[in-house]
Amino acid sequence: MKQIAQNYKTGELKLIDVPAPRCRAGGVVVRTAFSAVSTGTELMKFSEGRLSLLGKARARPDQVAKVVRSVRQQGLLATYNKVMNKLDSFTPLGYSSSGTVVEIGEGVSGFHVGQRVCCAGNQYATHAEYNWVPVNLCVPLPDGAPLDQAAFTTIAAIALQAMRQSETRLGETVCVIGLGLIGQILVRLLRSAGVRAVGLDRLEQRCRLAEAAGAAFCAVASDDGAEDFSSRVAQLTAGHGVDCVFITAGSNDPDLARRAADLLRDRGRIVDIGKCTLNLPWNDFYDKELDVRFSRSYGPGRYDPLYEEGGIDYPIGQVRWTERRNMEAIVALLADGQLDFTSLVTDVVAFDGAVSAYERLSQGSAESLGVLFSYPADAERSDRIAYRPRAVLTKDRVRLGVIGAGAYASSMLLPQLVANDRVDLVEVVTNTGLSGATAARKFGFARASTSAASVLEADDIDAVLIATRHASHADLAVQALRAGKAVFVEKPLALDGASLARIVEAVHQTGNDRLMVGFNRRFSPLLAAARDAFSCPAAQVVQYRVVAGPLEKTSWYAQAETEGSRFAGEGGHFIDALSWWIGSEPVRVTASAAGQDIDNLVATLGFADGSIATLSYLTGGDSRVPKELLEASGPAGFVRFDNFSRYESWRKGSRLAKKGALDKGQGPMLAAFVDSVRSGAPMPIPLRSLLATTRATLAVQESAASGLAVDLWSAVLSQDDSERTASAIP
Repeated sequence: MKQIAQNYKTGELKLIDVPAPRCRAGGVVVRTAFSAVSTGTELMKFSEGRLSLLGKARARPDQVAKVVRSVRQQGLLATYNKVMNKLDSFTPLGYSSSGTVVEIGEGVSGFHVGQRVCCAGNQYATHAEYNWVPVNLCVPLPDGAPLDQAAFTTIAAIALQAMRQSETRLGETVCVIGLGLIGQILVRLLRSAGVRAVGLDRLEQRCRLAEAAGAAFCAVASDDGAEDFSSRVAQLTAGHGVDCVFITAGSNDPDLARRAADLLRDRGRIVDIGKCTLNLPWNDFYDKELDVRFSRSYGPGRYDPLYEEGGIDYPIGQVRWTERRNMEAIVALLADGQLDFTSLVTDVVAFDGAVSAYERLSQGSAESLGVLFSYPADAERSDRIAYRPRAVLTKDRVRLGVIGAGAYASSMLLPQLVANDRVDLVEVVTNTGLSGATAARKFGFARASTSAASVLEADDIDAVLIATRHASHADLAVQALRAGKAVFVEKPLALDGASLARIVEAVHQTGNDRLMVGFNRRFSPLLAAARDAFSCPAAQVVQYRVVAGPLEKTSWYAQAETEGSRFAGEGGHFIDALSWWIGSEPVRVTASAAGQDIDNLVATLGFADGSIATLSYLTGGDSRVPKELLEASGPAGFVRFDNFSRYESWRKGSRLAKKGALDKGQGPMLAAFVDSVRSGAPMPIPLRSLLATTRATLAVQESAASGLAVDLWSAVLSQDDSERTASAIP
């Protein structure tokens, strides 16, 4: 299928072929009929993409701050790779569309194949011939709602949510500053609700269009006409001023807030929709006791992954108007004829001409307002698209399939595999065709798809790398083992004992124990050097402090209900490093959490050789603190290892200090995995150790929740007794 995408690094916009989305649980696949261009948001993104790196940094200071924090935590090279990977990727455009349902995912009700719908979301209602859309972002269309006008539903829901935020009532008078697409729709919504609207815009024709839609009067925004406009507002409102000002324009005008204040009545309201500079003059706002509000996109549920991706609705008695209910309100008004966007549609462009349409829009065409892309009714759905096919896949090379190519895989794993001349990157599987096309272009995969089964069933793939979200790891690992593949799965291996048992069962039943987990720290060259310098054959005491820091609210790592806790997802890294450092397995775990945050914890692990380790996993703190610090003490020495950049060792009266580049071992780890697969040698980390680390990680969470110590089964198992291992898992 075809999709519009922009490379944010170069700014280049392309109409490219990508694999069609597979139908996942909790959503539907929609064949797009029309998609609307949000001329404000999309052109801003389009223009930012064409800036230099310095220009991008100036445009997004919030992202620069994140980069600085990452350098402190991860080092310059890792951060550079991460940033360049993100920039040099295809990103989608579009978030408002309409079309027809062609497939229905598991657990979805209320939809049928052939049903007309409108769709929302900048990852779901993109400018593409097909989209997978979760249920809370997809709304059935009543018979009377025109399919082309319904493509504006999401954009209209933004205007409707702003109107709700304003608490505007019948008979009030408001001013809309910015009569672009959202401003025009807002005027129509206000008119239908019995609210008088006046407007300001920099373009004369947009003022006249708003007046034709029912605005009392509109004027071109300028210093020369400000006094006349204020006078007309005073006449309309009996000298009181408007009840509310909506700012729907993107603007850096420092006087914008003052001008809005001048128009408002005492205790009036400002609702900001557009991205603008608000320098609030204290006297003006204090004297009138003005209320400033912001309207966040198209309603409650926006930016909540449990609502948007998980399909969990808010009870109507608690949240009357969610983003989906706002969309339903818009299509109901369209069906009843109370809303009509016909006069807003200035261009309907065949999708093949989308790139040139963006070029025209970026040049500032004054006539363009509501732009629609129209799609062919018989758009082809391609489940697999070839990219840079290799003529020969040689047997002395590992033929690799990759499931998942997100930020970590693309910045830390795939570049290492590309550089390995003993690897053939055969196929990459991603949730969206666009991310698959990005990975194929950047790393040279022979093909891309959106179905894991494609890799698991392929005869030309020897090994599978799984780098998806945490909750899917165990099931995919089981499928890959049963398919006879060698398996590399990013941590965690499993999120609960039942999932771990299924993995052990698959190994036992198939005899395929070719399993590796991405516990990379034991492969760090500097950490290995520190252990050699310490060289303690006796029981030791180890302290490992990890400053994980707070998560962003939108991070999928925070979705504990579906993706497991933070510690279950990441803690295995540190327990594996401790087990390897000590040379023994944990046999007992005691953990305590601080306050209500079950992940902000301290765990004490007892090892079979008598060693004791304390692991502090801290979800608070300052982001400037280096992430990891390990200290070990034994009968003959002491070592301090500081965030993979340096260590100091004291032994028999002498001190050794060494520095190195921050390297957490991903490269050596992957090289060891590839060599093991290629040669048939044992996996780099024994299966017994992988299972013991995973069980200990889960035990930390169990102990932190219960307050009780947990004895671990791994200490009593023999090296190769997989049958006893399977029966020993609870």
